[in-house]
Amino acid sequence: MDKNEKIAGLAFLLLLGGLGIAALFIVLFAELAEEVMDKEFGLFDRAIIALMEAGSSETLDNVMFIFTEMGSVWFLTLSSVIILAVLGFQMKDKWGMLFFVIAVGGGSLLTLLLKHLYVRERPSINAEIDALGYSFPSGHSMGSLVFYGFVMYLVIRTRQRPWIQWVTVVVLSVLIIMIGSSRVYLGAHFPSDVIAGYIAGAIWLLLSLIALEWIQWHSRSPVPPVHALRKLLGPLYRAVRTKLPFFSD
Repeated sequence: MDKNEKIAGLAFLLLLGGLGIAALFIVLFAELAEEVMDKEFGLFDRAIIALMEAGSSETLDNVMFIFTEMGSVWFLTLSSVIILAVLGFQMKDKWGMLFFVIAVGGGSLLTLLLKHLYVRERPSINAEIDALGYSFPSGHSMGSLVFYGFVMYLVIRTRQRPWIQWVTVVVLSVLIIMIGSSRVYLGAHFPSDVIAGYIAGAIWLLLSLIALEWIQWHSRSPVPPVHALRKLLGPLYRAVRTKLPFFSD
């Protein structure tokens, strides 16, 4: 088995692993949604909201408003235009552009679909912080995870210096958490809405990135993925057949 086949086989296993993780997240989201609809998260939601209310202040109000704006539709839309310009004019990455639109745009449509599917009312209505419509899952949380998660992927994929990659991942991860926390602090969402938004966002982001990697792989690799996987797992299969007779024909 040559080096290209081995690399292709391992890459295919990673893609399958990503699909497995996405499937687990789907199950987790379904379980969470069922419990939320059965009102089994009431105590948890009230406890977190009470904790945040106890630590509120005018300064923190302003800070949280800034964070919530960084996950708003207008901010992510403007930022998306910038990312698309970089992908198109600087990186010449047509597949990256396509799947960025699919990830961010499709994620927004999925959020609306889920909101109208579960029809959960918000803890409070406030147009100034985009707290309109249904509550579950949190659109800010889902949208920010998809958008900033895709940016992390791009920074890692373009093989920036290690310290740049680490700083980007840490800073954007904290930003995603703070955007979700701001929605609870400002009374726009229940904590369970934010958790559900993160899970749904992770599912959609994973599926988008897996599809992108698959297409890029097909367009660049000389080795067919299924052929590479067969060659990679062939020795393991033969070893199992040798040691376990009931696997033989």
